[in-house]
Amino acid sequence: MSDPAKATENPWDIYPRPQLRRRSFYSLNGTWTLNTAEQDSCEIQVPFCVESRLSGVMKHPKTGASLIYRKVFRLPEDFWRGRVLLHFGAVDQIARVVVNDRFYGSHEGGYTAFTVDITPSVRRNGENELLVFVEDYLELHTLPSGKQKEKRGGMWYTPVTGIWQSVWLESVPADYIPNLRIRTAKDHVSVDIIPEAGISASSGLQTPGIHPEGSAENSAKKPSLPPVLPISGHLKYHDGLQEVTVPVKRGHAEFTVKEPHFWSPEDPFLYPFTLSAGADTVESYFALRDIGIGTVNGRPRLLLNGKPYYFHGVLDQGYFDGGIYTPETPAAYEKDLELLKACGFNMLRKHIKIEPEVFYWYCDRMGFAVFQDMVNCGRYSYFRDTILPTIGIGKNRSDRRLNRSEKARSAFQTAMAASVSQLMNHPSIVYWTIFNEGWGQFEGSEMYDLLKSLDDSRVIDTASGWYHGKGLKTDVESRHVYFKAAKPVRSDKPYVLSEYGGYTLAVEGHVFDPGKSYGYKGHQTKDELMEDLSQLMERDVIAAVSEGLSADIYTQLSDVEDEVNGLVTYDREVVKVDPAQMQALAERIFDAFRKGTENS
Repeated sequence: MSDPAKATENPWDIYPRPQLRRRSFYSLNGTWTLNTAEQDSCEIQVPFCVESRLSGVMKHPKTGASLIYRKVFRLPEDFWRGRVLLHFGAVDQIARVVVNDRFYGSHEGGYTAFTVDITPSVRRNGENELLVFVEDYLELHTLPSGKQKEKRGGMWYTPVTGIWQSVWLESVPADYIPNLRIRTAKDHVSVDIIPEAGISASSGLQTPGIHPEGSAENSAKKPSLPPVLPISGHLKYHDGLQEVTVPVKRGHAEFTVKEPHFWSPEDPFLYPFTLSAGADTVESYFALRDIGIGTVNGRPRLLLNGKPYYFHGVLDQGYFDGGIYTPETPAAYEKDLELLKACGFNMLRKHIKIEPEVFYWYCDRMGFAVFQDMVNCGRYSYFRDTILPTIGIGKNRSDRRLNRSEKARSAFQTAMAASVSQLMNHPSIVYWTIFNEGWGQFEGSEMYDLLKSLDDSRVIDTASGWYHGKGLKTDVESRHVYFKAAKPVRSDKPYVLSEYGGYTLAVEGHVFDPGKSYGYKGHQTKDELMEDLSQLMERDVIAAVSEGLSADIYTQLSDVEDEVNGLVTYDREVVKVDPAQMQALAERIFDAFRKGTENS
C-alpha cells in the first residue's frame, strides 16, 4: 500500500483514512475564512485549531461563542462519480454543516470523525460554499475534553477549539462501500461492511437542537457497534503464496489464512487487501495479531500471539508546540516513533486523546503497540482525584457515586462507542483504558461490560491508577506510582505500572513558559537525568518484572507546555536522554522478563 503521508504542497493533503482508501480524494485543508463574535473575518489555516500558532489566529474564543468557518471550492472536472461525500476528521466540540445554503445537520464530540453526503446541493460546475458553525462548551464538563482547560497551567493545557483534523471530499458511486469493520483472531479474519459515522440531521439551523450538556437522544439507548450492511462483492488479498479471492455475502466476509504471518512490534507484518462491490473498490489492510492473558510460571501475564510478552512504553499526550493537537506535518508522528524505537520502547499509551488515523497507521506499519485511552469527561477534583489517592487514601473506593451527571455519563458512553468503532481495525491497538485516576469515573464494572460488548478482542484497563473498588471488573491491576518506590503487586490479574517517573529537565531556549515548570524530581543536566532514570527503572521496573510486572509506562514522551518531564522538548528539537543508554535499560528489562517466563 502506498504511503498516505506522502505530502503535496500542504503536508496534510494526504489521504486521511489509510484503512479505507479510494483514488477519489480532494483536500479542503489550507486557507479558510473564519468569523467570530470577537472580531471580523480573518484567515485560518485548516487543520489547526483556533488557539494554535499554525492556525494563524492564536486566540481562544469564549465558552459557547459561535465560530463560522467558510470555504469556497470548485470540484475538478474528473472528480464526479455519482455521489460526493464530505469528511471531517475531528471538530471540537459541536459542528453544524451547511453547503450552498442547505443545512445538513450537527455533530457532537471533538474527537471522532463524521461524514456528510452533500450530493443534493453540491454543484458539479461552478463554485460551492461550505459553512461550518462551531460551538465549544468546554467548561460545562459534559462532552469529552481531555487535558484542555480554560486557564491552562501545570498538568492542564491550552484549550482546543474548532477544526483540528483534515477536511476532505471524495466522490463515490451511487452504491458504495461506506466503511469496514475488521476483526482477527490468530489465523482467522472477518470483514464487515458497515455504515460510516454521520451527523444528526434532526435539527434546524436557527434552533439546531444542540445539547451542550449531552445528547438527550443518546441517553435513551445503550451504545452499540454499527450494523452490517447487506452489500455483496468480493475481497482479494495475498496469503504469501498466491492471491486469494473471498466472497462478500450480505456485507460479510470470513476466511482463514494459510501459513499465517503474525504481527508484533518486532515484525509488524500487514496484509493489504482490496474489497469490491459493484462499481466501488476500496483498499485496506489487516494484521494477524492476538492479545490475551494467561498464567506463566504461576503468574498472570499479558500474551501476544499466545506467548508471554512484555510491553515497555511511554505516556504520549499527543501535543505539539506549533499546532497543539495537530503537528505541523504527519511525519512528526513518524519522528516520535523512531525516537522511541531508538530508546528501546515497543509501546506507547495514547493518553486521553484520539489521534488522526494516520498516526495509528504509522504504529501499525512501524510496529508500535498502543494502549489507547478513552477521552475523559466530567468534572475533575484535585483533592479527591489526586491528593487523597496519591497519599494512599480512598484508592479502593466505590465509583458508584462519582461523576453523578447523567448527561456526562451518556456523552461518555456515546463517545466510547464511537471511538471503538473508529479505531478497532488498527492492529497496533492492543489495550483500552476506560478511566484515568478517577476523573469522570462512574460504574466501572458496567462500563467494562459495555466496552467488552463493543470489542472483546483487547485487554481492558477499567481504572488506570486508582478507584478500583471491591469487585471492579477489569483485566489488569493498573497502578500509578510517582513519589515512592513502586512495590510489586500480588494479584490474579497482570500487573501494569501504567504511570511512573515524570522526571524533569528544563532545556534553556526550549521551554514553553520560562519560569514555570511542572513535573517530579528536577535535574540540571542530561547526565543527572540519565543517572536517575537508570536507578528508577532498576528499582521500579527491572526488580518487579520477576514478580509479575507485565508492562510499564514512563511519563512521558515529550514536554507539554509547563510540563518539562519529557524525553524530548515540546518543540521536538532537543532529545534529553541518551538513546543508547535507554536501549540498554530496555534490554535489561526484556532480559529479566525472558528469565521470568522461560520454560513456560
